[in-house]
Formats: sequence, structure tokens, C-alpha cells
Amino acid sequence: MTKCMERREFLQASLAGTGLTLAFFIPGLEWVTQAFAKEPESAEACMPNAWLKIAPDNTITVLVSRSEMGQGVFTSMPMIVVEELEADWKNVRVEASPTRPAYVDPVVGIQLTGGSMSVRNMFDPLRTAGAAAREMLRQAAADEWKVPLAECRAEGGMIKHSKSDKSLPYGKLCEKAAKLPVPKDPPLKKEAEFKLIGKPIPRVDAADKANGVPVFGIDVIRPGMLHAVVARSPALGGKVISFDKDAAKKVAGVKDVVQISTGIAVCADDLQAALKGRDALNAKWGKGTIPDLNNALLEKLFAEGMDKKGKITTKLGDTSSALNKAAKKVEASYVFPYVAHVPFEPINCTAHVQSDRCDIWCPTQCQTGALMTGVKITGLKDSQVYVHSTLLGGGFGRRTEWAEVAEAVEISKSVGKPVKLFWTREEDIKYDFFRPASIHKISAGLDEKGRLAAWSHKVATQSIAERAFPAMIQNEIDPTSVQGLGDQDYEVPHMLVEWVKMDLPIPVGFLRSVGHSSHAFAVECFVDEAAHAAGKDPLAYRLDMLKGDSYSTGVLKTAAEKAGWDKPLPKGSGRGIAQHASFGSHVAYVAEVSVDKNSGVIKVNRVVCAVDCGLVINPDTIVAQMEGATIMALSIALKEEVMFENGGVKLDGFEDYPLLTMSESPEIEVHIVKSTHKRGGIGEPGIPPLAPAVGNAVFAAAGIRLRRLPMTPALVRKALSGT
Repeated sequence: MTKCMERREFLQASLAGTGLTLAFFIPGLEWVTQAFAKEPESAEACMPNAWLKIAPDNTITVLVSRSEMGQGVFTSMPMIVVEELEADWKNVRVEASPTRPAYVDPVVGIQLTGGSMSVRNMFDPLRTAGAAAREMLRQAAADEWKVPLAECRAEGGMIKHSKSDKSLPYGKLCEKAAKLPVPKDPPLKKEAEFKLIGKPIPRVDAADKANGVPVFGIDVIRPGMLHAVVARSPALGGKVISFDKDAAKKVAGVKDVVQISTGIAVCADDLQAALKGRDALNAKWGKGTIPDLNNALLEKLFAEGMDKKGKITTKLGDTSSALNKAAKKVEASYVFPYVAHVPFEPINCTAHVQSDRCDIWCPTQCQTGALMTGVKITGLKDSQVYVHSTLLGGGFGRRTEWAEVAEAVEISKSVGKPVKLFWTREEDIKYDFFRPASIHKISAGLDEKGRLAAWSHKVATQSIAERAFPAMIQNEIDPTSVQGLGDQDYEVPHMLVEWVKMDLPIPVGFLRSVGHSSHAFAVECFVDEAAHAAGKDPLAYRLDMLKGDSYSTGVLKTAAEKAGWDKPLPKGSGRGIAQHASFGSHVAYVAEVSVDKNSGVIKVNRVVCAVDCGLVINPDTIVAQMEGATIMALSIALKEEVMFENGGVKLDGFEDYPLLTMSESPEIEVHIVKSTHKRGGIGEPGIPPLAPAVGNAVFAAAGIRLRRLPMTPALVRKALSGT
């Protein structure tokens, strides 16, 4: 029996960075070569490496190890393989890879979709995989024709002989190619030779999604399956006192009631019966860890936290002395609430635990986490646990968690049948792993020219990594709690960043762009305040402070130019600008807003985005990601806040957690800046600079500084009244 590791042990081991590439299926490794020396199992399809299946009909199937949740990896990642393979894109098909060591991320060592790492980390391995398969096919053709390899070229899914009219499709060569040694260092194409990469290729899954063909987690159906819901404590940390199992089992369709680690599960023939059975439980719960927890108490606790001494995370020069000598001082505090993920597809998972295997069907961002959860709960070997990745109806970091996987596996193990676990929309929000709330206090000193001479930044927030990925913590510092603060692009000779870790029972996790999503607002709004104090134009002020960073300068100039930064706007309207670098990419926004001073409503009319992510695989993906990020960031900036009462989350429906509507969405322009920038991520960098651009635009339009999110009409009216 395999020893089950605790979550902390597993993540520390898998992220430690030792021997990770040995588990990664890169052509050229000895054991890979040995595996491909075997006879193919059938003539239906042959795999020259772990990422490709080439069928006799010339169909190329690319296996994708990352979760498809709307970001386009089912298109962008196959493009990388096919570029080097020189296959015909019309013949390409896509499959989700299995959850096995061959498909782990070569950098972090687990199978995970997050951190905008998909293309960044997989670009070179996937190119190598495609190139290796191409060279094996060329060699197979050369052997077939008994000609030198140099006379054989790959083109459009064919191997052609340059000195004759001979040609063979890949499908005719795949079996012979699969028996050849895998080249260790296949030649790669030069960027100027790319035919697919950099082109706007339509999504391979778009038509099927429009027709309802693909299977999302919520669509999974298994023979003999029961539907399950779980009753959980309304207060955080509350324990069950009592529940009426018999009453629940009297509900028509209810088959079983079992207590699991997180609550009481009700299993039934259909979802409605399960929900009615849960209502009949009449469960009684304890008061929770902090019985009187509410938003007012949280505000008090965070304020008290700011009075405590924190951990120094960045120290440059002598900030205290520089502040004392400054020609002018600027100070401000910024407050951010807890934010929920709210993916379009509610949380769900289907599991079937048997004596000798465990199958898990889930829309997950972390296949390795799901697999190890199955191992831990069932006691089976990892080779006996099968994670079947479905499409995801949105992830945004929430599906890097595996709480729902644990619940589904626990329930299936107890009832002995396949179980489909479903969280309602209210549960999805109420029991989320939220973006942490935080308070920032910034003090800056300006020199005689108005430039930033000193910057002191103190932040109080919870640690995400402490629970979720403890191996990330180094020297007692969670990098997600301070990312984007001490490593900002501005030239500041004296800088001090201090982090106060808040210990609260509220579960926090990764939300798209993580700490950057709130930190950029504090930094970029404060830079605007410094520019105003210095009597400088906000754009010119930033460009002056970014002399050593051409990439941030490039996106700022592009966004400003495309937005018409110097052109006048109607009275009551204003433009704001912000930039931020995260996940290897640089993004700048210009927002045009109008403010109704009577209602306090902020209307964002236009957003202009400039992004530099280095080499572009598919420009359509870049544009789509930035548009989606704009809408999500705007929703968080204007509307989203988790409310607490009686020790838990206050939530009766979407009236307690409003989201941006289509009618409130602005006109969006996206401009891709070409540069020699190192390859960066794209899924997350679009979030951080949007909110500060809007906040700065509000100041330009109405003369008020909004230093907390969300920027609600009530907050605007209060600021306008000066209270």
C-alpha cells in the first residue's frame, strides 16, 4: 500500500526542484527511447512521443497537459507542436492528456494550470517534441527510399524528396518512425521561419462549444451514479451538533446520508431530491471560530494588524532618513475586500471509488492535486487513481483547489457507488477560497524635482501559500503577499516593504493575478497621487521614473497614443492611466470614465490596453485574454466584495454579490506591442492595471481619490461630500 502524504508534505516534495525533469516526457531521455523501441500496440495510431499521435489517415492528435478553461491552450499549445512538426493544421485534433508524470510542468514539477505558465514553461519542450517527431519521420522516409536524410524535407504533413517527385504522408511513415531512436537535440526552426506561430488561428474547440458538444465537469454522467450535495457549517470553523438522518432519507429519491470531514452528504437519484434531502436534515451547527465575525470586526482587526511590526520583505537604501530629508511627503492608505472567484460553471466533481481503482472526473486546474487527494483518501497507489480532465467553465485560480475532489471521493468511498457532487451557486461563493483582504499604508518622499526619492510600504494581509503551497514560503515570507510591491519597475533609490501576516479563519486562495490584483491598485494610484503632488502629468511622471525599463515604457506610450491621452474629454469625464508588470508580461491601460455626481455611478466608457508578452503564439488569444481580464477586473473594481456576518459569509443570492453586467461593459481596444521581451504569460497580467487606471480616471473626472475597493456609488457620494 502506498504511503499517503499530507498536502503540505506532497507540495514540499513536488516543488523542491530536485529531479523534476526526470518525470517530464522530453524526447531524448533514455527511458523514453527505450519505450519507443517497442513495437506499436496497433496500427490505428502511433505515438512518436508523449505529445503526439499520428494515425494512418494522417490525422495528428496533440495531447494537451493543461486545462482548457477558455484561455485557449487547446489551440496555442498544439500550434507550438505543429509548428515544428510541419503538419497540416487542418489535420490536427486535440485531446486532454492523462494525469501522469509524463505531463507535469517541467518547472514546478506538478500538472497544473495557473500562474500564466502554460506557454512560458511548455514552449521549449513542445517545440522539441514536434521537432523530434519531424526528424523521426524524415529518417523513416530516408530509410524507405534509401536516400540521404538531407534530401528529405517535411512540409504540410508530408515528407518530400528534393531530388525526385517522391513524397509520403506522415500516416504512412508513423509506424516505422516510432521504432527509431528519439533524437536528443533535434534542430529547431528560426523565428523567421514560423508559419503558424504569430498567426491568428481560430480556436479548435470554438464550433463544438457553440454547439454544446464538449463535456464539462457538470455534464459528466456515469452508470449507476448518485447525485450528492453537502450540508456545511454557515459559520467558519463550526462543527456539526446534530442532524436528522432519518428525515432526510424519507425524502423520495434520497438513497444515503453520510457524514464526511466537511459536513453531511446527502446522496439521491437526482439533484433536486438531494437538495430536498439536505433541507430535511435540519442540521444544527456550532458558533464557529469567531462567532461575531463581520465586516466591521474585520476592519478593526486589520487596523490593529497595521499597528504591529511586520516582516521586512524589501529593503533598499535608507528609507527612514530619505523620508525625513524629502522636499515633500505624500501619504495614503488603501483598503481591499475579500473577493470570490465566481466561475460560470459551479464547483462539481464526480468520483467512483472501487476496491482496486479510483476514477475522478473533474474540471480541475491541478490534476496532480486531484490525483494525490484520491490516493490519500482511498489508500490506493497513484497508478490506481485516474483523473479525467474535463473542460472548465472558468477557473480563475479557484480550481487549483481540490476540496470538492476530497468530498466526492469521500462520499463515493462511503456509499460504494459513483457519485456526482454539486455545489450550488450560493455555496460556490459562500465556501470559496477568497482573494485575501488587505490594507496598505504608503509614505513617499519627493525630491526637489518631484521625483520619488523614498517609498515606505506596509501591507497587512493573510498568507495564501501557508495553506495552499507551503513550499513557496521562503524566510517566513509568502511572495504572493508582497508581489508587485518591492519589485515594481519604478526607479526609487530608497524603498522599504513590510508585511504583517493576518491570522484569520477565512479561507484564502489564488484568484487571477493573485497579489498583483490588489497591489497594483495601491502602487499605481499612489504614483498618480505623487505625480499630482509634484505637479506633473501622470503619464510623463511615469515615463520619467521608468527610464531603465523600455518594456513598461513601450506599453505606456502605446496605450496613451492609441487612447489620445492629450485630447480633451467632455466635462464630468476623465482619463486615467496605469501600468504593471506581472507573470513575465507588461500591461498598460488608459480608462475613460464619466462620474454622475448625483448618483455616484462611475461609467467606464472606453478602455485602451497595450500588452507586451514577448513572442506571440496566437494574437487572437492575446486579445481575448485582455478583453476578458478587463471585464473581470472592472467587475472587481466597481462591484465585488464578500460580506460577513454571524461568523460566516453573508449571502442570500447574487444581490449580495453583484457582478458587472453586459450593459456596464466598456468599449475595449487591445494593442499588442512587439518587442524582444522574453516570453511572458498572458492569462493573468491583464487584471492588475485596470482598476488603478479607473481610479485615476475618477480623480481626473471628479477630483476625488477613491482609496478602497469596490468603487461603489455610495463610496463616490461619500468622497464627493468630503466625509
